[in-house]
Amino acid sequence: MFFVDTPSVHHHSDPWTEDFWTRFAAFRSGSHRVAYVYEKADNSTFRYRVYNMVQTLADSSSGVSAGYFFPSDGEKLEMVLKLADTVVLCRMRYEATVSRSIALARSMGKTILYDVDDLVFDTDLTHLILGTLAQDFEHPGVWDHWFAYISRIGTALRMCDAAITTNPQLAKKISDFTDKPAFVVPNYMNRQQLEFSETLYEEKRRRAFQRNGLFHVGYFSGTPTHKRDFEMAVPALTALLERYEQVRLLIVGYLSLPPALERFRNRIEIFPFHDFVNLQRVISLVEINIVPLVDNVFTNCKSELKYFEAAAVGTLTISSPSSTYAAAISHGANGWLSSSIEWGVVLDEALARVEQCDAMRQTAREHAVSNYCGSAVLNAIVDATTSKV
Repeated sequence: MFFVDTPSVHHHSDPWTEDFWTRFAAFRSGSHRVAYVYEKADNSTFRYRVYNMVQTLADSSSGVSAGYFFPSDGEKLEMVLKLADTVVLCRMRYEATVSRSIALARSMGKTILYDVDDLVFDTDLTHLILGTLAQDFEHPGVWDHWFAYISRIGTALRMCDAAITTNPQLAKKISDFTDKPAFVVPNYMNRQQLEFSETLYEEKRRRAFQRNGLFHVGYFSGTPTHKRDFEMAVPALTALLERYEQVRLLIVGYLSLPPALERFRNRIEIFPFHDFVNLQRVISLVEINIVPLVDNVFTNCKSELKYFEAAAVGTLTISSPSSTYAAAISHGANGWLSSSIEWGVVLDEALARVEQCDAMRQTAREHAVSNYCGSAVLNAIVDATTSKV
């Protein structure tokens, strides 16, 4: 584990708490106005696909202004739609407000885009999705929930003029489903995340990446639906813990410990879910971040965010070679890729090289902060939100 004295941000609060009129003033300030509409602010999709975009446009001199709005804004949402040039519905499930908003925007000649960051719009894939997310096939409520959820997203998506998404694989799936164009705007880190990550990385660098002699493998689950993904790496992790007394496992988020790891519980730390800023500090402590993924069409459409958020604080990643992670990680240069049968070999390699990885850490960080930041994706945001489709 790395020595990091930089404290947690004890007084961190979510930065998306502005009242309607503050959001509205920023939205109407540009020559081209983009209204992002999301169901309710949260730390996941809303942050990546709405808040970060609005912040990037506000920091730019593009002339495009944006604001984020919610159904809870009530009748004021109609005022927003009338002033908008482009409306972006982000992962909104079809319901009355969505239908009215699309009808109103279309009657006034507005461009209507739909932003979706997962392959969750085609009910033909419901069985695959539920299996990947380790849902209970025997519970009828699970099928009712997911068919409704996926079909409502698919219906709203098809009602829009075009889509925005996170990577080319998912963009193709969207275009195949809708027969409409899909723009790619990758996920990336916002200003707060980048600034705190720089503080953490610079401390590690000044200390010459000093460690306490223990080797920590980190798994940052985010949601409780990664059980099957994590289980791919469990045999290799079990073997690693058996062979090396200095190995520790750190888990953050919603994940139950598999039975095979129970006997190592005294060498496993389990942290609760963290906000997106303080999570960077926890990630900065571990030598290796692992991202095992079941290999199927659903996971191959997922974003590579677990790589770049770790790289930003000088933590290297071992990932399954899904399309997005294989595109981001150059094996042995800024991280490692592992097939389902190679986890033990690659973990051993990382452990053996842990004292000689400073250049890899720097390479990974430079790649992450230059490619997954607002300035790197600004043109893609502007192109998507000012397009006439």
